[in-house]
Amino acid sequence: MNPLWKRNAMLLLAAGAFAVSACSSGGNGGSSGGNEGGGEGGSPSSAPEQEVVEGLNAEGFPIVEEPISLEFFTGLAPSNSNNFEETMVWQRYKEKTNMDIKFTLVPFDSLNERRNLMLAGGDYPDAFYSARLPAADLMKYGEQGTFIPLNDLIDQYAPNFKALLEQFPDLQKGLTMPDGNIYSFPSFYSPEFLSMLIGTPIWINQDWLSELGLEEPQTIGEFYEFLQAVQASDLAGGNAIPFGAVGFNTLKYHLQGAWGLGTRGIGNAYLDIDPATNELRFYRTTEAYKEMLEFIHQLYTENLFDPEIFTIQESNFRAKGAEEIYGAAITTNPITAFNLDNYVGLGALEGPHGDRLYSHVKAPLAWIGAFVITDKNPHPEATVRWIDWFFSDEGADFYFRGIEGETFEYKENGTWDYVEDITNNANGLTVSQARNKYFTWNGGSYPGYVQDHYFMGAESYPNALETGEKATPYAPEEIWNPFTYTAEENSFMTSVGVDIHTYMAEMESKFIAGDTPFSEWDNYIATIERMGFDKYMEIANDAYERYRSN
Repeated sequence: MNPLWKRNAMLLLAAGAFAVSACSSGGNGGSSGGNEGGGEGGSPSSAPEQEVVEGLNAEGFPIVEEPISLEFFTGLAPSNSNNFEETMVWQRYKEKTNMDIKFTLVPFDSLNERRNLMLAGGDYPDAFYSARLPAADLMKYGEQGTFIPLNDLIDQYAPNFKALLEQFPDLQKGLTMPDGNIYSFPSFYSPEFLSMLIGTPIWINQDWLSELGLEEPQTIGEFYEFLQAVQASDLAGGNAIPFGAVGFNTLKYHLQGAWGLGTRGIGNAYLDIDPATNELRFYRTTEAYKEMLEFIHQLYTENLFDPEIFTIQESNFRAKGAEEIYGAAITTNPITAFNLDNYVGLGALEGPHGDRLYSHVKAPLAWIGAFVITDKNPHPEATVRWIDWFFSDEGADFYFRGIEGETFEYKENGTWDYVEDITNNANGLTVSQARNKYFTWNGGSYPGYVQDHYFMGAESYPNALETGEKATPYAPEEIWNPFTYTAEENSFMTSVGVDIHTYMAEMESKFIAGDTPFSEWDNYIATIERMGFDKYMEIANDAYERYRSN
């Protein structure tokens, strides 16, 4: 038996033990799900009897006996196909399901405006596909009835997704809105695919390490010594830049683990659990965070960073990286970003007080609102069956790799690659361009399930997987998905909360650049407190308690 078919069958069998508890459209904030998060109640002893819908096959293909047509509002990346219906993946799935989907494509740079106008005006489609709906909109339009609750539909028509909810309880925690309902299917990265969740490691030039007679850094001090050595060298003809990145934010998320911060990953960028108290902590006002900023300030004042780090654009950063002038850099993968294969990804760096945590781990729930069904959809049961297949190994494998012998092939060593029409296109197309004839996953934001064994991207290259293996022993013991908020809470968080975040970002840059001395730190904290910090933390704690109990 094909391993993918076998594993999918096991998931389907496991799904029978799990049920998402039913919630009414209005919701009363009750528990949704099988008690994985510690809430009261628990899963029913058996799944409810499946509703019989005329013309719908409850399992297998086709999904419907007679052809149906639906319209999906769809986000489009610049690197993607301009006509989804003509791609292999959607042509074959149309034949397989008897469902004809019209994808109305909207570029991501105008997506939010178009989507918001549609929803406000009431002229919206049957479903939103890859439309990047935020949690606040899921809650708002779910309560209004525009987006239909999916709890019962998942329970009855989505065995693959139900199995994932059972396997990864934090997925249900992150998807469940404050009213107890689930309104979306997400873009979900397997928590076991750590290199994908890391996304952009710190990469270091292995050749330069050797030339300088240094070992790969294991501590903050050794990392600092490497940057100093690069600066003092004549590497790259004397033009070497010790460290490069697009801005400072990602570096902060990487280094903060060396001070014991970010203990639940970066899904909630300001919050974690304090190991000393086991309570929710706003860690970016702590003394440890201040000390970390002081270290970055030291690197900056000693000219160990690219002087353009505050202003450089991604395209220019990649162009400079391709010249091999960076000793260390933060990017997805130097092979794809710089066309260089002599960089290695760093693991967790030990800090000055013995802390060693790989904190730069993103939430597995990458896009919470990747797929949403509206109240205008005449076939919600069939639509749930349509999307559920992509949360199985078989469906996800088809979505990313296609068909063996037609779009990909296995090699003698057991690895795989796309066929020559994609990897060595006769018309001179790049791999990304050539894939567009077959697939529509370029640019991300797609609803579905991502695992390393069928995903072909920068995060699944051998050097990225090796970096993930280095990070694994030091990864957070629990990785949070973003918390969700009620309408009233969200009103505060998108006004006062955003003001606090904006002020902090501005001040952190000033501290790093030396425009504001660290002697002003206490005044900085006092300003945050006056801005409404107590209310902020009250809301954050309420959201955290809901997250735990979902």
